[in-house]
Amino acid sequence: MIQDISLGLLQTYKEKINSYDEVLDQNGQVKPYWQGLFDTLESIGIAELELRNQEIVKKLRENGVTYNVYDSNKESNRAWKLDPIPFLIHESEWKVIEKGLLQRARLLNLILKDLYGPQLLIKNAIIPAELVFDNSGFLLPCFDIRQKHDKQLLNYAVDLARGPDGKMWLLDNRTQAPSGAGYALENRIVMSKVIPELNKKTYRKRLSPYFNQLQQTVDMLGNNTNENPNVVFLTPGPGNETYFEHVYLSSYLGYTLVQGNDLLVRDGFVWLKSIDRLERVDVIIKRLDDEWCDPLELRRDSLLGIPGLLQVIRLGNVSVINPPGTSVLENYGLMAFMQNACKFLLNEPLLLNSIATWWCGQPKELNFVLANLPKLIIKKTNRKQGFRSIYARLLNVEQLEDLKNLILKTPKDYVAQEEVSLSTTPAFINGTIEPRYAAIRAFLIADGDDYKVMQGGLTRSSALKDKFEISNQLGGISKDTWIITDAPTEYIERTVERKNTNNQLNNSLTSRNAENLFWLGRLCERTMALRSFLKIILSSLNENVTKHGNKQPEFLVVLLKSLTHLTQTYPGFVGKEDEDGEEFDNEAIFENPLAELLLLINDPTKKGSVAYNIQSLLRTINQVSEKWNHDTRRIINLLEDSLFVLKKTNTNKINYVNHALDKLHIRLFSFYGNIYETLPRDNGFYLLETGKNVERILSLISVFRSTFNYKKIEEEEVLLMEAILENHHLLAQYRHIYKSHLSLKAVINMVFLEKNLPYTLSFLLDTLSYYLSQLPKTNEPNRLSIAEKSALEASTIVKLINADHLIEVDEETQFRPELDETLSKVFELICNVSNNLSRLYFNHSVMQHSVLDTLENRDTDEI
Repeated sequence: MIQDISLGLLQTYKEKINSYDEVLDQNGQVKPYWQGLFDTLESIGIAELELRNQEIVKKLRENGVTYNVYDSNKESNRAWKLDPIPFLIHESEWKVIEKGLLQRARLLNLILKDLYGPQLLIKNAIIPAELVFDNSGFLLPCFDIRQKHDKQLLNYAVDLARGPDGKMWLLDNRTQAPSGAGYALENRIVMSKVIPELNKKTYRKRLSPYFNQLQQTVDMLGNNTNENPNVVFLTPGPGNETYFEHVYLSSYLGYTLVQGNDLLVRDGFVWLKSIDRLERVDVIIKRLDDEWCDPLELRRDSLLGIPGLLQVIRLGNVSVINPPGTSVLENYGLMAFMQNACKFLLNEPLLLNSIATWWCGQPKELNFVLANLPKLIIKKTNRKQGFRSIYARLLNVEQLEDLKNLILKTPKDYVAQEEVSLSTTPAFINGTIEPRYAAIRAFLIADGDDYKVMQGGLTRSSALKDKFEISNQLGGISKDTWIITDAPTEYIERTVERKNTNNQLNNSLTSRNAENLFWLGRLCERTMALRSFLKIILSSLNENVTKHGNKQPEFLVVLLKSLTHLTQTYPGFVGKEDEDGEEFDNEAIFENPLAELLLLINDPTKKGSVAYNIQSLLRTINQVSEKWNHDTRRIINLLEDSLFVLKKTNTNKINYVNHALDKLHIRLFSFYGNIYETLPRDNGFYLLETGKNVERILSLISVFRSTFNYKKIEEEEVLLMEAILENHHLLAQYRHIYKSHLSLKAVINMVFLEKNLPYTLSFLLDTLSYYLSQLPKTNEPNRLSIAEKSALEASTIVKLINADHLIEVDEETQFRPELDETLSKVFELICNVSNNLSRLYFNHSVMQHSVLDTLENRDTDEI
């Protein structure tokens, strides 16, 4: 019966198979668990599967799942790809694979300890000395590094694919910063939500025991120095390929995400720079390639590492997963000597086959490689050199000769591997189920005296037919990986018990994140303020076109000039100064102001424009990605859409521009409202609100000062007052309170002194003072900080103003000197608040080397 139900899809798929396939056993029969999967796919139907696939794409985007691609002409932030058809392995087969994985982890751990210790493998000619010492993965400064734990290789990942003998073969080792476990977990969660039908007839192993063991291992490492260890997750930053995973796992595991400049070495320990104190770090989960970890002893040009880290490891005062030096195990050439190394160190044969590998540094192997070149794949022993594998069968005669000469030039730099036919697996490609080559990345974590293997993994399949290109850099597609069981399995969750439940170390706010949150508040408010002012101007401009043609009324000229002062996009509508320093108008720009206004909206290269501000805001948001929940991420995606739309906005239709700005405003307000309601009331929240209030005060002062510092005729001034009140959401309140004709004195009293309206200066200054008071004091907790003093002085100036004095005019120049001077003084004081906060909380220690800049660490652990 079941066979009949699934005959359509399954039969169609079988007809497409042209090599060994995961669906079939060695006798060519469909494996029972694949049969069950196809049953479910048949019941869902191809059309519905396509809809579910689109839902997966949407869900991954909403969750912010990306993979950064280097050297791409397109956007570097590539959406993560997930196939709706999972990869299946039965538990009985997985147990055999698991034994081989455990053996390989034990072996590599012993090799690592030997190469940085007695070097018996080299002395006994098991591994050639030049293969190790001439490889950049071997780091001499790490020779005397020994962590207290018996295992130096704590975290390990390995790429596997099914070979022509029907067994899983080992393709590659990932040791220095293994990536992919977080993506595997996200794949499982998304698949469970989008295609729950696949779970109904299938029992599968859970992934959570692996992550629980990771927490147990970290806790054990930290307990060497601290009963309640402080753990950080070290990332190179948002430019790294797998940054999403760094954010995701640090949040999932409950560890503080840090970059190199968040940490410093002092008195033989590593310290985290939070805004109120230095916090000792006990364990570092390192997602930084080895050579970038310590600019004092490794790469001197690294701005990503921690100067002095290696010495702290030597002293035993910090544990690192994995410690620097493990990159030596990623040397392709070592695979040629694994069998002998296993017999030497473990006195047993390898359980897991490896791809046949020949190191060209030996005469016999070199001759074999040159004689059989068309059958082989050529790689460099040093993967740091960015050398892409060469499939020799694809080369013509001349190219083969060139490759031979390249190998002969420096034979020890090259390895050759046998090109074998690997298995394919069902993949959903362009609305059909097609066979595609695939490989699985398995993950292991140290567990006491042995290792624990994840009961699943990250499978990647090729998007192209008959090509084994599974790397995400080359467009590979990920798959959820199921270890199938015949009955449900029970698992008792183990939790990491903290000795001190009041400990707040894992919620530490680094000085870098503090600065980002402060500027996030400023940039969000800056963009909303600019959008609001632009809307008023565009509306006035639209009305003026129907009334006055190309000639702009004086009040609109004033507003356009104020816009330039607000955005500081000079010369803009202000024009240039003459020889005496006086401004003069450029009449042409006022005849067609929309051209300049469009640049202020859609030009991402114009500093101060809406597009530029959103771009800066999104970069800042990305710097603190670990702060955002799923709802917030969805809104961030909408902001990205708004940026895309605004960049394309190149039209004279004001209504179209207004619509784009309105949509942006709703999304910005949703973003701010969401984070306001969800962020904990801690130092990060206080800095976010401080930044918002600083920017709101500065924007208000800039617009008010540039609008009213010179007196205009009464009709124009009334229009300006109405525009400014509307811009600060005060027009309705003014009419309700004063119930009279607009007067500048009344407007000043309201905008400056009203205490209960959120956009008045008094309210904003009081709010700013409150948030400043909540921030940690550095030295004298019972006294005002420098920033608080500046805010208090500004508040005092505003609350003591006399509106009659402020509106006084110099009869000769029509200038209002006291208004201008007062607002100028308050503006300067609020700028001082921002500068003082930078000195108090955002001051990063200078790195201990002279190189000024470097690229973010390129994660050689491609997935």
